[in-house]
Amino acid sequence: MPTSRPLLPLITLLIGLLVIAACGSDPTPTPSLPAGETEGASTTATHQPGESEWSTPTGQVDAEPTREISEQPWPQPDLLTPSPSTDESRPASTPTPVPTPDFDPAAYFARSDPTGRNPWRTDFSKHSVDYSEILLGQVRDGIPSIDNPKFAPVSDDPDWLTDREPVIALEINGDARAYPLQIMTWHEIVNDTVGGEPVLVSFCPLCNTAIAFERRMGNIINSFGVSGLLRYSDLIMYDRATDSWWQQILGEAIVGELTGARLPQVPASIISWADFRENYPDGRVLTRDTGFTRQYGRNPYSGYDDINSSPFLFVGPEDGRLRPVERVATVELHGETAAYPFLRLEETPVVNDQVGGTPIVVFHAPGTASALDGGVIANSRDVGATGVFDRRLGDRTLSFHPDSGAFLDEETGSTWNILGRAVDGPLTGETLTPIVHANHFWFAWAAFKPETRVWGQ
Repeated sequence: MPTSRPLLPLITLLIGLLVIAACGSDPTPTPSLPAGETEGASTTATHQPGESEWSTPTGQVDAEPTREISEQPWPQPDLLTPSPSTDESRPASTPTPVPTPDFDPAAYFARSDPTGRNPWRTDFSKHSVDYSEILLGQVRDGIPSIDNPKFAPVSDDPDWLTDREPVIALEINGDARAYPLQIMTWHEIVNDTVGGEPVLVSFCPLCNTAIAFERRMGNIINSFGVSGLLRYSDLIMYDRATDSWWQQILGEAIVGELTGARLPQVPASIISWADFRENYPDGRVLTRDTGFTRQYGRNPYSGYDDINSSPFLFVGPEDGRLRPVERVATVELHGETAAYPFLRLEETPVVNDQVGGTPIVVFHAPGTASALDGGVIANSRDVGATGVFDRRLGDRTLSFHPDSGAFLDEETGSTWNILGRAVDGPLTGETLTPIVHANHFWFAWAAFKPETRVWGQ
């Protein structure tokens, strides 16, 4: 692999910035929506001081946040830090300062809304992290969430989605949905309802972090957007009820009225479109009918996940046990965290382990492309997929080993697939209980969870 390849995403993003600057301050035009629909329409709720619960007549209220749309997800890192350059034609630097006693976070972070049309309503007096850790990366809603997702039956088998392409697979109450990363890379958040449950499906391409959460909060159904802010390179989301800021990798509110609250995670995994289609023939897939014009299928972070590259926009603690951009499957159970490096899983595709006293198994199977490798996701290299499950089934604890691309349990000789389903043998039709996990880049997970045990070390 050429040594210059890690520079490709920076060059691509710089070109995008120059194009935007040349076009003036007007937001990128977006396609017209069907009659009766409003771009960016979302659900939110109001809260009056002194009330103990969120409340509205129906639990939901329509809102229309202003969106400043940009074709490039993130600007150059040197636009976020002080620069000795005196070239006044460059965009203004917006370094996050070390807060001083007279630091005004409301005034400072107003820079993420340069038009002043959508000011933060955030309670900046409440925060659990130092404001110096938060970077201004984009304008608020510059990366637009999908609030009215459209789906098609798996049986339609869209010609724009190839077998190896990665999708976020989510199943709740028998309702299975696939969220292609070729779409998620450009939007990062989908506010959806799956199996009757309101959920938030999120993907941070800078950290390779795909996580789904419940979004029911008390007696309201909240919705979320992309703040344009980063901490340790990870997406900071905001809720539209209070404008509190949420760390995506943790699902925790770090700034605002809801500081300290956590969103329950829902098991979801990145697998190939072929695996999803085979296992969920009655499932549905998110379509490109998003209401926005984007180059779906193209990777705007080309070359970013080169194992020898450096993280983008990362300012934080470093952990040298693994290379920063190594993929790891991570698990957190009962106060213990563990990480399973993909490079080791490629050699040992089954790991029988215990985390927090819970017997688990980690599966790895080839056949899933990276969303952050080549300029076209369909042509990107194979990084495989992982599944993490509780090894207990009924009154027995199973042990597994690999077998010709599948997985066999030693107790019955049944064959299992990457989704934890028995597809052959005495246990055919049984399903292992999925464990919440995600396939992070090591630098991001280690910054938030430095106590993590790395399997194989």
